[in-house]
Amino acid sequence: MRAFTFLQTLVATRADDDRGASLVEYALLVALIAIVCIGALTALGGTTSGTFSEVTSMIG
Repeated sequence: MRAFTFLQTLVATRADDDRGASLVEYALLVALIAIVCIGALTALGGTTSGTFSEVTSMIG
């Protein structure tokens, strides 16, 4: 009977645990941020490259 009570308590504790859901939410958030950064670098990459080339040629 004692083992059953322990297992019942363990299952009830795990059922209320939201760590897995939070982990998935954070992973989706990080993926979204990465996609936005890649999109911004792709959109601004040519302009930035041209600016760096111009500064490099001015420096010498």
